[in-house]
Amino acid sequence: MTPDLKYLLMSVVLTFVQVLIAAAAANQTVGLTTLAGNREDLPVLTGFAGRAKRAHLNMLENMVLFTALVLIAAVAGKANAMTAMGALVFFWARLAYAVIYLLGVPWLRTVAWFVSVIGMVMIAWQLC
Repeated sequence: MTPDLKYLLMSVVLTFVQVLIAAAAANQTVGLTTLAGNREDLPVLTGFAGRAKRAHLNMLENMVLFTALVLIAAVAGKANAMTAMGALVFFWARLAYAVIYLLGVPWLRTVAWFVSVIGMVMIAWQLC
């Protein structure tokens, strides 16, 4: 497995862990009965539960782009040291983003997100 694909797999695992954290936090906040229902009147999640949900949704949005870039690089035979470094930067920045968001640190969270975007740009640059 190439380093790019390894970091894609690690990012999938991170996304899964984030959904587990978000679900557990929502369960603590509104209870299993509410979550198991049809969720038509689900209260707005605030505090840790809200941050966990928003962090997970942001990860999903970014995973679509990251996955496409890594798979295009692999299929096109353009995976190299730069795409591997981009994937590494993306993963570790996204891990930092998740932790920072859960802790509720606003500006540092934005910096971590921007670093993850740089990782994607590093991969995309190799595809041009």
